[in-house]
Amino acid sequence: MVMTLTTGFQVCPCRGQVSAIFFRAGKDIRRRASPDLVIKMLSARFTAALARTVTRHAVKQACRGAPAAAVHCRHLNTSPRVSAAGGTAEVSSILEERILGAAPKSDLEETGRVLSIGDGIARVYGLKNIQAEEMVEFSSGLKGMALNLEPDNVGIVVFGNDKLIKEGDIVKRTGAIVDVPVGEDILGRVVDALGEPIDGKGPLVSKERRRVGLKAPGIIPRISVKEPMLTGIKAVDSLVPIGRGQRELIIGDRQTGKTALAIDTIINQKGFNDAQDEKKKLYCIYVAIGQKRSTVAQLVKRLTDADAMRYTIVVSATASDAAPLQYLAPYSGCSMGEFFRDNGKHALIIYDDLSKQAVAYRQMSLLLRRPPGREAYPGDVFYLHSRLLERAAKMNDSYGGGSLTALPVIETQAGDVSAYIPTNVISITDGTGEEISAMFLCWLCMFTYSAMPV
Repeated sequence: MVMTLTTGFQVCPCRGQVSAIFFRAGKDIRRRASPDLVIKMLSARFTAALARTVTRHAVKQACRGAPAAAVHCRHLNTSPRVSAAGGTAEVSSILEERILGAAPKSDLEETGRVLSIGDGIARVYGLKNIQAEEMVEFSSGLKGMALNLEPDNVGIVVFGNDKLIKEGDIVKRTGAIVDVPVGEDILGRVVDALGEPIDGKGPLVSKERRRVGLKAPGIIPRISVKEPMLTGIKAVDSLVPIGRGQRELIIGDRQTGKTALAIDTIINQKGFNDAQDEKKKLYCIYVAIGQKRSTVAQLVKRLTDADAMRYTIVVSATASDAAPLQYLAPYSGCSMGEFFRDNGKHALIIYDDLSKQAVAYRQMSLLLRRPPGREAYPGDVFYLHSRLLERAAKMNDSYGGGSLTALPVIETQAGDVSAYIPTNVISITDGTGEEISAMFLCWLCMFTYSAMPV
């Protein structure tokens, strides 16, 4: 195999060694060309090809023959791992050598360079001191989160459009775990999964922030659920009563009224929030995951018309947002609700719906090359939801006496509640067979209205 270069050289790689380098030009050029000029005229394409075919030993042999070549060929050495494999270098190994030659080792502790980017996943070399789930920043201004910490690279999920990132871009540590703004100042606002306002009402004034991945309260701070959380829907309050600090599942097929039930529950809290007693108020957080933007806009309009937005926060990660944002949105909303719980107040959070969060997490895990399990979901998909729903709790008086009530929504396919995600969430939420079936409530309301006298 003979490769002809644009610079006028011919290289014949044979068994990992350079067998011939010669000019096609005449004797005049050959006499005037110094070894330095010869090496400088090598193109970038030739350098990459040479790094793939030439082992470390062969480069040393070539440098003995031409002393000037040693200066310019220092970056052609492949890593020991590649040399042991017979000189077959991958693109990542070549980039690794270039980065090691161009950047001091101290810089690689806090920064890195993108090896590959695609489908919202970036493979980064460097970042030796990074923590799991730490926020990073790309040179284009996009944010990301480190999920996979591997021996030779870091797998980072990108919060946004990965088309703005290219190979070789610099990635910097921020030193902070992903956090969001919290507080009463966010009431009435619509924010994204990172806590940035998307309602066009200006920046947030809240200065307090919380991490999105906080641990659930332990056994000691909790107390039994004893205060009712009235939804204002008689079929629910009479048949499936819910307490403050409880986790109750809303499950059903599409177009069975799951979202309508959740929105009506928020609107019906208006009477409690009009009271002056802070212990009776119930602040609401609605997390929209994977829904259409038009649907979220209609929900916000309905809450605004009912004067319910003044005690409600809407966290939106729509279907057009990246999968990492849909994965992160429930945890962001939960941190906002925990602010009220830990300050002796009461809050209600609705996750609509966790099925789409599981799908987004499955997409991220498969792209990160994590081993798939049942229905191609990763093995820790149960922990994905359990660590989220366990943060809903009723605290004892020593910890303020606040509460966080969770109403997760799960969409089933053809009424199949025995699928993987529905059975997981059913086992996590409170009650045995007491989950709210949207289809059952629909039938019950139809029967009630048809039985009413005219």
